[in-house]
Amino acid sequence: METIRSNCKADEQRTDDGMEADMSTSRSDSGSGDDSLDGLSKCVPRCPLTPSLTPRKRTTSQSKTEPPLLRTNKRTIYTAGRPPWYNVTGTTFKEAFVIGLCGGSASGKTTVANKIIEALDVPWVVLLSMDSFYKVLNKEEQELAAKNEYNFDHPDAFDFELLITVLRKLKKGKSVKVPVYDFTSHCRRKEWKTVYGANVVIFEGILAFANKELLKLLDMKVFVDTDSDIRLIRRLKRDISQRGRDISGIIKQYNKFVKPAFEQYIEPTVQVADIVVPRGGENFVALDLIVQHVHSQLEKREITVRSALASAHQGQPLPKTLSVMESTPQVRGMHTIIRNKETNRDEFIFYSKRLMRLLIEHALSFLPLKSVCVETPQGGIYEGKRLSGKRITGVSILRAGETMEQALMAVCKDIRLGKILIQTNQDTGEPELHYLRLPKDISEDYVILMDSTVSTGAAALMAVRVLLDHDVAEDKIFLLSLLMAEMGVHSVAYAFPKVRIITTAVDKEVNDQFHIIPGIGNFGDRYFGTDAPPDWCESDEGMDF
Repeated sequence: METIRSNCKADEQRTDDGMEADMSTSRSDSGSGDDSLDGLSKCVPRCPLTPSLTPRKRTTSQSKTEPPLLRTNKRTIYTAGRPPWYNVTGTTFKEAFVIGLCGGSASGKTTVANKIIEALDVPWVVLLSMDSFYKVLNKEEQELAAKNEYNFDHPDAFDFELLITVLRKLKKGKSVKVPVYDFTSHCRRKEWKTVYGANVVIFEGILAFANKELLKLLDMKVFVDTDSDIRLIRRLKRDISQRGRDISGIIKQYNKFVKPAFEQYIEPTVQVADIVVPRGGENFVALDLIVQHVHSQLEKREITVRSALASAHQGQPLPKTLSVMESTPQVRGMHTIIRNKETNRDEFIFYSKRLMRLLIEHALSFLPLKSVCVETPQGGIYEGKRLSGKRITGVSILRAGETMEQALMAVCKDIRLGKILIQTNQDTGEPELHYLRLPKDISEDYVILMDSTVSTGAAALMAVRVLLDHDVAEDKIFLLSLLMAEMGVHSVAYAFPKVRIITTAVDKEVNDQFHIIPGIGNFGDRYFGTDAPPDWCESDEGMDF
């Protein structure tokens, strides 16, 4: 039995530089293998991260006309994005829908959960298992467990406090770390799994209904009812093949602990269930009813953000958290070049890079510094300044925000980088979160969030919300953009008044297509040499697959 499964396993990955990939955007039909977007590099053309040094040729951006999935020789991977889960104030508006699955050991809860996930056919679903939350055993308890003398089916065997904390945060849309329990050694592994971004959470466990606080977090309660003989046969197969147990030990444990615990703690909780599913995963009628109800609940929770942003904050003065770089003749001259539609790509890239470097140098002056004294080679004392925080992390909003990374790395040595992919849904016009990869322990850092242009602020709003969900302090976030519209400035400042907004220029208008006027055009297409489709959106763009 798996301790946890989301419909994407990128949250399990670690790279050598301490990166964590938090993503639940994809789902594998086979339920195995590496389903992250990083694993698709062999089958999906990737956009260039930096301008090529070879002669530049123009290509054409692909509009979204295909279904939101990618097929490989082994699996089908869904790439649908996560729509906004917050309102224009930046606060979480819709919580994840939590389905609780309870039943005896080996009753088929995980099978039912996977059937529900498959039938739902929606992105961003997380399966959370109660098995992950067994308590850490002391030496005496581990010796009992090795002899099959420890009762793993008693409520006292579970860390309900940690379980409730994790599920509550996951329901609220926060990033969480989930323990991984090793059933062979009866202890938690050192590496915990990072889970984030669930629209639907399926929580399964033998005692899923045994705690009153836990029950309050469940939007739907499903009891999986399976014959005891079938459960025993399944338990024998599982514990022998997956957990290295012997038959006599399994039978002994079943008769002494599992069967009595089911009768005393598990079976009585069927009374609180909304739906009882006999025969487990083979009961397609019951599964269909569950899926229909979940779909109806998700439809009720749909919200719109971009249109609301377009009609808000009109006529308001610019916020004090905004810092616009001084429009010197040099800065204005560079803007003249990059705004000119006749400027060729080489010049556009060159002067954009210059402007990015100046912007980042300007932004660094807003970081908190502390006074320090150093000794010079001549033996004198120099009173200087040093960053008062632990470190700085750069996070780019893909695709165009990634163009600012080189300038940031040129100024900040050994800086850590993260990426967030946000695309506009062509049907709804709403931003959608498709992928994120953030450095480990980012909550301790000052974060420089980068996007080339910001019109309505919809993508910036989503990116800031993602950082807050990962426990980054609001006053430690610095949003940098070469060009912003007043609407975008107001949107971010209204939702997140402590976020520092820094740009080289602010344009007053946004037209009906959410293009900045007079604007700069589609920055990503002009920089990377791709042609925008007819319905391109100037900012808040994503990477086109």
